[in-house]
Amino acid sequence: MTKKITIEPVTRVEGHGKVTIHLDDNGNVVQSRLHIVEFRGFERFVQGRPYWEAPVLVQRLCGICPVSHHLAAAKAMDVIVGAGAGDGLTPVGEKMRRLMHYGQIFQSHALHFFHLASPDLLFGIDADPAIRNIIGVALKFKDIAVQGVMMRKFGQEIIEVTAGKKIHGTGAIPGGINKNLSIEERDRFLYGPDPMNVDKMISWSLDAVNFFKDYHKKHRELIDTFAAFPSSHLSLVRKDGAMDLYDGVIRAVDAEGKKILHDVNPQDYLKYIAEEVRNWSYMKFPYLIEYGKKDGWYRVGPLARLNTADFIPSPLAQKEFEEFKAYTNGKPNNMSMHMHWARLIETLHAAEMMKELLNDTDLQKNDLVVKGTKVNEGVGMLEAPRGTLFHHYRINENDQITMANLIVSTTNNNEPMNIAVRCVADSMISGQKEITEGMLNAVEVAIRAYDPCLSCATHALGKMPLEVSLYDSKNNLIDKKRT
Repeated sequence: MTKKITIEPVTRVEGHGKVTIHLDDNGNVVQSRLHIVEFRGFERFVQGRPYWEAPVLVQRLCGICPVSHHLAAAKAMDVIVGAGAGDGLTPVGEKMRRLMHYGQIFQSHALHFFHLASPDLLFGIDADPAIRNIIGVALKFKDIAVQGVMMRKFGQEIIEVTAGKKIHGTGAIPGGINKNLSIEERDRFLYGPDPMNVDKMISWSLDAVNFFKDYHKKHRELIDTFAAFPSSHLSLVRKDGAMDLYDGVIRAVDAEGKKILHDVNPQDYLKYIAEEVRNWSYMKFPYLIEYGKKDGWYRVGPLARLNTADFIPSPLAQKEFEEFKAYTNGKPNNMSMHMHWARLIETLHAAEMMKELLNDTDLQKNDLVVKGTKVNEGVGMLEAPRGTLFHHYRINENDQITMANLIVSTTNNNEPMNIAVRCVADSMISGQKEITEGMLNAVEVAIRAYDPCLSCATHALGKMPLEVSLYDSKNNLIDKKRT
């Protein structure tokens, strides 16, 4: 018998999850788990539907990152309709999708850092939860709060002009896109009044990177040691090794930087990656087949992408990338809190890429769709804000979907998030006699570093809807707190 601490729900993340921590009679952690308590079922919902509906249907998985699912499904359908994968689309088709995707990366990263993560950094992990939230940030750090809101607004409006709507758009279709970008739409983002123009977004993104670097210098112990542990890292990279958030080949490196997955074709992912099921979570545990269930897990997301890429193909982000890599002497960075640093470098890269694409005259062309010889199976992959996203579909002779397999970014990070929870539980809760809200928030801070999208839900601002119960070794309730 053990004592049990429950954190439910985990707050300031997208969706619902809970954490259980079991203690022995001496108060030492013997088990910790991040539980995903919702079941979505989209892989079954889409079966029997026409394949061309998939890009619109599956994005209902999420209201925060629908563009990622929309584009991943569209990329899979590109293969099915014979448009090929990667560079098989027309220039306007691919570049409109890329602009949509960079708008998504930009708005999602801004939302996470400024709204969800910054309260812990600005007020402290153990600060009063009544102020440790976005309302508290807005009251005390108005400029930072406004910057976050306006950056997200800019990204959302990029999505609107490329996808048709800010949330759950229809822009990507099998084989291409259903609209181009008008001159008026382009000029609005290139030359609009401050702050709603792309140059201001680049400037603000650089400011955010510098803010984090300055914070890091003042709080090095927290940023470098909190929930740090060695791991492998996986992402897409361009064929020349550059970071590419929309397309590429699959690469993985181990904790020392050795390649353990050598730039493989996404269509072949099942040869290299499998998923384990555990009875205490609705979320699966992916792993590299060659290394097995125990050792084959890996991290995805901003930290992983900077660890796997050889360079970033935009000048300001590349300069920051070089500084980021120099901090670990070119070795992979295994510090969980550096996920925020990596995320902000990607935000800067997304802003630079949006400007490059907005200046590309291909976006005004009218050749929107490519079709070829239809096949019955296709895989679409991209780098969603939270990490590598897999969409895999098969269809029958009646154009109906018969199989769908989705490995979402947070699923890939399932094992790393559980390890991060255990790291914090061991360091901050083991041996303690009293539960404090700050200790529990520290566990959540480790989870929040990964920006998990557990499902789509929202919590009341300014509240900490958290109940924690402490049981003795005979399972008797000895302490209970609700805030």
